[in-house]
Amino acid sequence: MEILLSYSAIAVGLIVGLAALGTAIGFAILGGKFLEGAARQPEMAPMLQVKMFIIAGLLDAVPMIGIVIALLFTFANPFVGQLGG
Repeated sequence: MEILLSYSAIAVGLIVGLAALGTAIGFAILGGKFLEGAARQPEMAPMLQVKMFIIAGLLDAVPMIGIVIALLFTFANPFVGQLGG
């Protein structure tokens, strides 16, 4: 039982950490490409900004899904029930 809970804690840490890292890299690339596009064509900056915010909202959804899975493993681990039988 202790091994399962310790592996679950490691998995939760990896899920949260890698989700945060991936989102940070995604936001960095998104912001860089937005600034690059706005510098090349300043008249398209408002349209690019709207699209950037839409993509940023979708990009924020990825770590939230990871947090939900991590909370599932933390508080309602589905693998604990498999140990009893």
